[in-house]
Amino acid sequence: MRDIYLADTWRQARTLLDKAIAGCLADDVPEIVSLGNTLQSWRREILAHHATGASNGPTEGLNLCVKKLKRCGHGFRSLEHYRLRVLFHAGAVTWPARPQPSRIRTRAPHSFA
Repeated sequence: MRDIYLADTWRQARTLLDKAIAGCLADDVPEIVSLGNTLQSWRREILAHHATGASNGPTEGLNLCVKKLKRCGHGFRSLEHYRLRVLFHAGAVTWPARPQPSRIRTRAPHSFA
């Protein structure tokens, strides 16, 4: 399976995947046949990785961080506190801009040099 994802071209990945599916389906072990059926049903999605390069790895990584934080928190009383903790942990906190006070106009200081 690793070789399929590391293939250089879509055609090479397709050939390796088809060989893996055929080998799994021809095996006597039921678990290997089940793997072949799974690969066959996910064939289009596996090959789409080579055409687009898309991956859900970043999303799964962030979900893992949120779940770990939830387990460590032992429950939050406020949804806003939980939200802020997730944002802090993920490193993506963007505070809203604070309003700046209006500048008091004064005369420019004189230089006596």
